[in-house]
Formats: sequence, structure tokens, C-alpha cells
Amino acid sequence: MAYFVQLFSPETYEAFSRSDRTVSGFPLRRWGVAGKVKTGDRLVCYVTKLSRWVGVLEVLEGPYLDETPLFFPVGDPFVVRFRVRPIAWLSVEKALPIHEDHVWNTLSFTRGQSRSSSTWTGKLRGGLVQLDENDGAFLEAAIKAQASGEVTYPVDENEYKRLLAHRIRRADKDVSVIVPEGTEVVEAPPEPEEEVRESIKIQALLAEIGSRMGMQIWLPRSDRAAVLAEWRGDHPPILEHLPLNYDDTTLRTIEQIDVLWLKGRAIKRAFEVEHTTSIYSGILRMADLLALQPNMDIRLHIVAPATRREKVFQELRRPVFSLLDRGPLAESCTFLSYDSVRELARQPHLSHLSESVLDEYEEEAER
Repeated sequence: MAYFVQLFSPETYEAFSRSDRTVSGFPLRRWGVAGKVKTGDRLVCYVTKLSRWVGVLEVLEGPYLDETPLFFPVGDPFVVRFRVRPIAWLSVEKALPIHEDHVWNTLSFTRGQSRSSSTWTGKLRGGLVQLDENDGAFLEAAIKAQASGEVTYPVDENEYKRLLAHRIRRADKDVSVIVPEGTEVVEAPPEPEEEVRESIKIQALLAEIGSRMGMQIWLPRSDRAAVLAEWRGDHPPILEHLPLNYDDTTLRTIEQIDVLWLKGRAIKRAFEVEHTTSIYSGILRMADLLALQPNMDIRLHIVAPATRREKVFQELRRPVFSLLDRGPLAESCTFLSYDSVRELARQPHLSHLSESVLDEYEEEAER
């Protein structure tokens, strides 16, 4: 028996709670990893934003594909499905916070970590990540005990409602959107001016990773000198001109993107690296690109410190980005943390990997 993480947003947690809880679903992009899950395995369920463990499901059958609306009435994205039996399912008030001492100090990926750090979140960055057997067994026992116990962890009702996304209707389907509250403050750079900004180091790492995979690399002209100063060692020269046949407006937009990976005349991946600038600016550039070229087949990534993960997701799910002609931006653009980029850069055999390895590190805005 193996244990796998199932992630819920507050919205999808509520949708599953309203169902008969006999079918569990994942986005189509999880089809490959879903094949690792066998009958009798456990799905240990975690609600993001609340940072709480809410349930354990036993897998009875699957995976299988089914597009029948189940969790949402229109455009249900959770089409990779398992038939399950709830072993335990907790209300919001009884859900077990990961920061509780006996949980935090027991799990192998949080034990010894600072509660203010984000290094532990890698284990929870995507659905169907396999848990260590001891972690899974501990969580199953703790959640079952919580279901029959009297301990509660109250949740502010207004705060919880704020976390729930709103659904709006497109011509083709319903999508979840978030209207961020307040105005984002652009932080002052935390490092002295004479030191290289962390974002430049991440740009250099992304360029190095792509180059080691055999990609051609494009960097904006304004960043090249700084990035190449950080990208040490021998490497092929970067592109001087983009080998793309687009109109001038589209090309000017593409040329400003922080890092591009290309194969021949095709862009394989595009990265906007955020740190001391507004997250909104990078996302807006990605949205401009898809608005100009709605049929462009390109994978987009916003790269930022893990502490800004939720802000990225909020911005991706603004109504204006959810109503693009080619589909919601959140379906084309994912989040990569700085820590994930550093972890990927340490892979010893990058030259033998394809760019699809990013699928293991990227995180989707919850739908």
C-alpha cells in the first residue's frame, strides 16, 4: 500500500464535500502519474491556503478518464478519476493544520524546518506526489483520530469565504476567478545595489538548464550582460535574433520575455522571472502574447520566490485573464518557485532529459 497526496483548494474541497465522495478527480495533465496509483492505495487530502489535512481516501478502481460533469456543472476539469472509499473526511473546523506541533515535528519534510520557510512545500506542489510510507501512515492515523475526537481548530468564516474563488461563465465553460484585494506594493530590493539581484541568478540558471537540455536560449537585450555574467562556464552562444515569423508587435512582446527556450523555429518554454518587480507586469506580458497569438502552442511559466506563490495564483485568475479568447491564462501558465529551479539545476543528467521534466516542478493555479 502506498500513500499519495491529493491537493484541494477551498473551492474544490467544498465541491468534493458536497458530492457522495465516491469518485476523486484530477486534471488531465496528471494522467501519467496517475498510473502509479493502485487499488488499495491511499489518497491523503490536503487543503491549500488553509494548510490543513482533511481526509484519507482508499482507492477502489482507476485511473480512468471521464468528462461527465461531476464536481462542477460545466467544464469540469477533473477528468482523471478514481473510485474511492472515504476512510475519514473532516469538516473545516476539524481539519488538521500542518503547523500543529505534533504534525510538524513528525512529518519528514517539515520536521526541523522553520515554520516561516517555504522549503517544505515542494512535497505539496502537485497532486499525486507520493508520500514517505511513515508520513502516510502517521497522517492516516492522525486524521482518523481527529475524525473521532473533540479537538477543533476554528476558522474565521469571513476569511474562509474570501478564500473561495468565484465562478464566471465563458462561452465554452465556467472558470474560477479571483479579484485580488488591495494594491500590490513593489518591494525594495533586499540586497545591496552592488550585489547581483537574485532574479538575475535565476534567469542564468534557467538559461543554463535549457542549454544543457539542448535548447537554444533567448534573453532580452537589456538583461544579457547581467545574466551572462552569472552564467559561468562554457556554453553555446545565445540567440542574437529570434527565428520566428510573427508581426512586429508580437515579436516585440516576445523579445521582452525574461528567458525563452527554443528548438529550431519553435518556442518550447517561456519564463517570466519576478522578484523585486510587480508580479502583474510579467503575467500581463504573457497575457499580451496569447491575446496577440491565440493559436500559439507555448508553455508559459511565472518564476518567483515560494513566498509569492499565492500572489501569482491570484493574479493568474483575475477575470481579465480568465476571458482570453484562447482560454483562461491559468490553463496555459504555471508557477515555478526559485527553489524548484535550483533543485532542477542540480539534476546530474540534464543533457539526457527533455523539457517535459518541468512538469514535475511546476505548480498550477487551483481550479
